[in-house]
Amino acid sequence: MRGSGIIASALILIGITWVVWSNLKNYEAHATAIKYVRTEGVFQYISKSEVKEILLPLVKTGFFSADIEAIKEAVEQMPWVDKVSVKRVWPDAIDIKVYEQAAVARWGKIGLLNARGEVFIPANVDRFDHLPMLVGPSGQQQKVLEIMKGISTTLADRALGLSEFVIDERRSWRILLSNGTEVLLGRKEQLKSFQRFLKTLQLFGPEQIDAMAKVDLRYPNGYTVLWKPEAKAIDWKKMAAERRQS
Repeated sequence: MRGSGIIASALILIGITWVVWSNLKNYEAHATAIKYVRTEGVFQYISKSEVKEILLPLVKTGFFSADIEAIKEAVEQMPWVDKVSVKRVWPDAIDIKVYEQAAVARWGKIGLLNARGEVFIPANVDRFDHLPMLVGPSGQQQKVLEIMKGISTTLADRALGLSEFVIDERRSWRILLSNGTEVLLGRKEQLKSFQRFLKTLQLFGPEQIDAMAKVDLRYPNGYTVLWKPEAKAIDWKKMAAERRQS
């Protein structure tokens, strides 16, 4: 009989605990409901209405039961979101700080790269045609970006710009300058060959440089040039004479 009394007491205790817990949950859901969700950030491409739509089902719970990690992960899934921080603010608010991605280059035809060489894919990249397009082996985005930065700096010193930089499956390089000149490099000592080519450009004037359609640097001791159809014939003797006088 005593054992039965102990069991009965335990059942009563469990029942009381359940009732108390249920009441606490109901109280928490109503008395500490989330009334404010504040989103902070400087947005150029992120829509606050889209953020609100994503957050709405996640903030219907109480202040204490809101899943902060789930809120953070949901916002991070937006293509233009770089980083997110989420915190509770007593007694009834959730503060969300959002950092927007900053594109420094295009990756292929549909992706963009941030300064860390990380790819993100927004709905539309047409407005970023002014950025150089990079193509390279999967997983090598950061390395390709670093090479591109070095090439761009070198070109800028000579008043030239970079439009495309491609490393193909054979690890050969192709560079498209902003003036439309295509530069082909092999698989070895690409930077050395490119630097050697740039040094020779001082022999040419701006018109001759812009008239180059394709430059093939895949030769050990020189390169070939394919000129644009409208290019004027170069008077090499005159150029050499002017070079000697300067």
